[in-house]
Amino acid sequence: MDRLIGIDYGRKRVGVAVSDPLGIFASALDTVHSAKIIEYLKNYAQNEHVTRFVVGWPTNMNGKPSESQKDVQAFINLLAKSFPGTPIEKEDERFTSVLAHRAMIDGGMKYSDRKNKESVDRLSAAIILQSYMDRNK
Repeated sequence: MDRLIGIDYGRKRVGVAVSDPLGIFASALDTVHSAKIIEYLKNYAQNEHVTRFVVGWPTNMNGKPSESQKDVQAFINLLAKSFPGTPIEKEDERFTSVLAHRAMIDGGMKYSDRKNKESVDRLSAAIILQSYMDRNK
């Protein structure tokens, strides 16, 4: 089954999301330590056919590169080397953390659970992926 993978990359943790086989819905999948993300994605790709990666692209409100853009670009370079031939798209990730927190509140998640940064990373990856899929229908 074809899958798109959404990624919210951070220096410590990486949020991962996956599309349904039809590419309509994004679902939060996991949070992985950044040092193990390539290994995790390779293991995932052994069981599912990954057709594209969508990586959150950090930009400041004025559209200029954010501080973390260098880290994300280095990750994208490593991802491209590890998965040659699999397209990688950049998706604006401004507001994804805010949207993730709002979704958790609206979903009735307890305050103590919303403080879990891993949950925010996973949900942010799903928002990044869903945004990409909605724009590219």
